[in-house]
Amino acid sequence: MKNTVATLMSQKQSGDKITMLTAYDYTTAKIMDECGVNTILVGDSLGMVMLGYENTLPVTMEDMIHHTAAVTRGAKNAFVVADMPFMSYQTNVYDAVHNAGRLIKEGGAHAVKLEGGAEVCEQIQAIVNASIPVVAHLGLTPQSVNAFGGFKVQGKSAERAQKILNDAMKIQQAGACAVVLEGIPAALATIITKRLTIPTIGIGAGNGCDGQVLVYQDMLGLTTDHIPKFVKRFASVKDMMCQGIEAYIQETKAGTFPSEEHTYSMPEDILSSLQMED
Repeated sequence: MKNTVATLMSQKQSGDKITMLTAYDYTTAKIMDECGVNTILVGDSLGMVMLGYENTLPVTMEDMIHHTAAVTRGAKNAFVVADMPFMSYQTNVYDAVHNAGRLIKEGGAHAVKLEGGAEVCEQIQAIVNASIPVVAHLGLTPQSVNAFGGFKVQGKSAERAQKILNDAMKIQQAGACAVVLEGIPAALATIITKRLTIPTIGIGAGNGCDGQVLVYQDMLGLTTDHIPKFVKRFASVKDMMCQGIEAYIQETKAGTFPSEEHTYSMPEDILSSLQMED
């Protein structure tokens, strides 16, 4: 079934948890789509897991369009959300609408995601007015890593928790169709989920949200760096990859690959008729 803004809203209303994973290329998106994931996020996390940056800040619009287009070619049923990279929407409303439009028009995304609360409501409303669905992002917003002083859990104090709750209500009023809640206490995320009519997607926000999202390299055991507390490894794909790569190296060096079954044959009479030039 094709996933849309309407089906995601229906899932919230019925209590059917929404599944979301990140993807950044055609092959991975196609596999996830075949597995039945509801939503694919082309996250600016690609800056770290695909491009090797220390954080998401260096990611460009061109990066996001390139990877989003690859994902949308592979995903036929999943609802594809593309992140708006750092400084693609913060400067002014015009830039926000223009860049959101590029992710839809050139990247083929079904919706865009941007970070922030009350301070970006004007941008959210303008993008929605341009008929582009917007997913908001509250709590630990990675593009604010320098302002936060690192990747730290947000909303622990009464003041910060109240701001996140207020921001959630404001981004809904501005027209957001869903919101990602990252790195906040589970109890706070549950309160927000109950207060909002739009779906909440949690990452490090407990199971009281309407759905969950994880970076696929984390949940499949492909990453070897620091793994956040909220990540569960559902498979150890890195181990399987290493086994396959090591076996390839061994067989290639031993001369056992390629074997006859992986080799094209040639009629003997044609082979014997070949003339070698001096």
